[in-house]
Amino acid sequence: MASIVFDSSAVLAHLNHEPGAERAAAFLGDAIICAVNYSEIVAKLVERGARLAVVRPALSRYGLQIVPFDEDLAERAGALRAATKAYGLSLGDRACLALAERSRLPVLTADRMWKELDLHIDVEVLR
Repeated sequence: MASIVFDSSAVLAHLNHEPGAERAAAFLGDAIICAVNYSEIVAKLVERGARLAVVRPALSRYGLQIVPFDEDLAERAGALRAATKAYGLSLGDRACLALAERSRLPVLTADRMWKELDLHIDVEVLR
């Protein structure tokens, strides 16, 4: 069973060797990620010129369990809109938080603002 939920920013920080990358590395093979956030990572890499045929095996090395964005997560993410609207959180952000909420796991992100949210979700910041 996983011990943490990754936001796309955690994986991207590791891929880009950014500050906090070592913190993300400590959880590799022990994290789950919402399919929406996985899609964000793929989009960033393809946008930078990577081919999907290369992206898929590169990301598989992270050992992330990709959790489908099902009806329950969609409803949870939608319900988070009111509490997060003032902070400008995206659907991807809310999908990640919804997965953390449902899984009762902390979430790892590079977005410091998430620490200000009053959602009863344990937010760990990379840097």
